[in-house]
Amino acid sequence: MFTGVLSSSMLWKAKERCGVEYEIIDLRVFGIGPRNQVDDSPYGGGDGMLMKLEPIVAAIEQAKSIDPTATVMLPTPRGKIYKQSDAKRLAKAGEDDKGIIIVCPRYEGYDERIVGWIDEQFCIGQYVLTGGELPAMIVVDSVVRLLPGVLGGETSVEIESFQQDDTSIEFPQYTRPEDFRNMKVPEVLLSGHHANIQAWQNKNSRKS
Repeated sequence: MFTGVLSSSMLWKAKERCGVEYEIIDLRVFGIGPRNQVDDSPYGGGDGMLMKLEPIVAAIEQAKSIDPTATVMLPTPRGKIYKQSDAKRLAKAGEDDKGIIIVCPRYEGYDERIVGWIDEQFCIGQYVLTGGELPAMIVVDSVVRLLPGVLGGETSVEIESFQQDDTSIEFPQYTRPEDFRNMKVPEVLLSGHHANIQAWQNKNSRKS
């Protein structure tokens, strides 16, 4: 699942040109028994299977051996809502060569004891996914794009939505043509009057 995402667009650029490194650890390598089992039925009964503790801990410990200072993160409904400030904080840590380890749960969930090896629990929204891979990709994308040199423009991330962890939304933007099927670009944006443009942008930024 990760190959296409990490090999495309800005995440590829970050790796090829900006020194960002990705590593995917297969839990099956640390699976138990001849079938490399990574899940088992829950104590107390119930549908589904839970991810076993031993393979996850072994994978975290391997990752920690590569980057002892890395922050270990777990996507879970119990976690705090992931926000832009978290992406900024993790990107700043990345500038100081502190990495991120993201555990990707699957099946019905995971043995709760795993939280003893987790630094941060996060949630990307109030809905259920089949696994933690997509939340992990979201975190990686949101952090890596903030690293120096990845996006290119020095101020490109400063005017984006959610910069102060509020619900502020960036002002609308337009490009050529000026008139498309009688839908016209606002005149003020064509005026070249920087103060008026700034005022229009401030007025049309909003909080949802």
